[in-house]
Amino acid sequence: MNKFSLLVSAALFTLAAQPAFAEYPEQPVEFVVPFPPGDLEDILTRMIADKFQATYGVPAAVVNKPGGGGGPFPGAVAVANAPADGYTIGSFVLDIPLVGPTIGIPALANDPFEPLGIFVTYPFILATLADAPYKNMDALAAYAQNHKLVVGHFGAGATPTEITLATQSAFGFKWGGQAAFDALDCNTLASGDADVINTTLQLVKPCLDKITPLAAVTEKRIPSLPDVPTLGELKPALKLGTWTGLFVRRETPQEARDKIIAVAEEVMKSDAAKKLSEQTGALIYWKNPEESAAQITNDRATLKVIAEMNNN
Repeated sequence: MNKFSLLVSAALFTLAAQPAFAEYPEQPVEFVVPFPPGDLEDILTRMIADKFQATYGVPAAVVNKPGGGGGPFPGAVAVANAPADGYTIGSFVLDIPLVGPTIGIPALANDPFEPLGIFVTYPFILATLADAPYKNMDALAAYAQNHKLVVGHFGAGATPTEITLATQSAFGFKWGGQAAFDALDCNTLASGDADVINTTLQLVKPCLDKITPLAAVTEKRIPSLPDVPTLGELKPALKLGTWTGLFVRRETPQEARDKIIAVAEEVMKSDAAKKLSEQTGALIYWKNPEESAAQITNDRATLKVIAEMNNN
């Protein structure tokens, strides 16, 4: 055997001795939702997991880790501490990429995630009773100069709450009081517990004929409320919605990213997603990684302005 043949044989032996690398995915995949089951992000992420499993033939499941609203974000920490191999994917509300790196959580301090895509905006609205003497935000601001109006929200620190409180500076009035509620629905207004509430459209759908939506707290108008302007239309400084997207660690291979994105994008264009949008008023769509990264940059700047308006 000549020298060239010996070299070829050695190379072939070396290749044969190396382990074969399987194509992604080859093992179960987890989608981490940092909230309890049942809300929009959970429903849509379960649709993604089911489609992923059907498409690639590996088990895929949603893992709920409650505590994702204002920190300490255990779901995000779990994703940050998992291997960057595409087998642990975060389904994160905007607070995690926007606020998580700034509140002293070691695993999130270096902003470890990159977006695969943003896919839902929650249909938050500011609403009051239909017989209230104000029918829009300017009229509310004028009325509030001489009347104490109590606003209800889901809790201090939540992004929709911060936007709601910033309306004071933007429209030039003061809320007469504020209160946090576990549920903000038709009864909250009917009982007089709050004069105005920041809630989601699906929670007040049963009494839409008895309330007045004053503004949508979304990036774009809610399709089923086409005549209701967004706060951002009225005051550009308040152009911020509450959304959820899929995130992975920065070191995650492109092959894994591409396959996750392909499934998620297909789900968001499905009839099931359209039906969910019609039922809830949620804005369901797919923004690619570049569009999502640009939105995160813009939203960080907007959230900073809102924090300054609230003296935070």
